[in-house]
Amino acid sequence: QVQLVESGGDSVQAGGSLRLSCAASGYTSSALCMGWYRQAPGKEREMVANIDTDGGTTYADSVKGRFTLSQDNVKSTLYLQMNSLKPEDTAVYYCAAEIAYGGSWYCRRSSFEYNHWGQGTQVTVSA
Repeated sequence: QVQLVESGGDSVQAGGSLRLSCAASGYTSSALCMGWYRQAPGKEREMVANIDTDGGTTYADSVKGRFTLSQDNVKSTLYLQMNSLKPEDTAVYYCAAEIAYGGSWYCRRSSFEYNHWGQGTQVTVSA
């Protein structure tokens, strides 16, 4: 069973930076499809960024150029570096993971879904 624990959420002013961490246990992160989602009050959960087992990344258009994924497979930890934060980035950020059965292609399937989620960490950006 994959377990995920997020940390790093905080309150910052617009233009500031934060780094979120997601520690995975029960499975090595190098064999996991992983990603970050967020949910703002009154809105649906949306994808922020994903990484496959080959290190390939995808980002939502709203965060491209500002957010960067990185991964430490020794620590089984996924990071989301968030720069130039905007008030519209305010949300609960969730880490997600799924076992990449057979390799990175599994993470890129059109029918791909995450089945393991963390509890979330709050990010608040004030104007």
